[in-house]
Amino acid sequence: MFFGYMRCLPHILIIKTHRKGGVIKLDIKHWLAVQNKSLPLIKGFVHLMVSYPEFRNLFYYRIGGYATFIHFLYRKKPSLYLSTSQIGSGLYIQHGDASIIAAKSIGENCWINQGVTVGYTKSGKTPFIGDRVTINAGAKVLGGIRIGNDVVIGANAVVVKDVPDNCTVVGVPAYIVKRDGIKVREELK
Repeated sequence: MFFGYMRCLPHILIIKTHRKGGVIKLDIKHWLAVQNKSLPLIKGFVHLMVSYPEFRNLFYYRIGGYATFIHFLYRKKPSLYLSTSQIGSGLYIQHGDASIIAAKSIGENCWINQGVTVGYTKSGKTPFIGDRVTINAGAKVLGGIRIGNDVVIGANAVVVKDVPDNCTVVGVPAYIVKRDGIKVREELK
């Protein structure tokens, strides 16, 4: 772990001085909570940098151009692309392999699995993702649509229409199977 701390020194300095340091600290706390680890902030940060390339991608996204100077110390996950203008704190990316995340914005405390595409259609528009949204493995969320707060998108679902708050959607094309905790079967409008 000593070597991990030494390699992380420039990263830690950036957290302490960067304007997004507060958001990065919230990311660290959320990732540790998801993993049920109770570590102090800096020790937790080193643990995440050493063990989770998905976290590294998010960290380098947050610090922008500074990443150019330090990314060689801890490599990013090469098959995970973050091309989103605004990402709220606490984004958790589980595995993240072969995922493209190109939303207009992503809210707080969202969870994205592997093989997910969030992005463009022919219109060139990208989705708005609300707070506490879970996008499961292989799902596609495409176009200038809005995904509400507290939404769960099932594995391999294809979402091309707006999804209201507090819903679970599945299928191709996606439809609602749960709204406000009650089982339903509704088409998206």
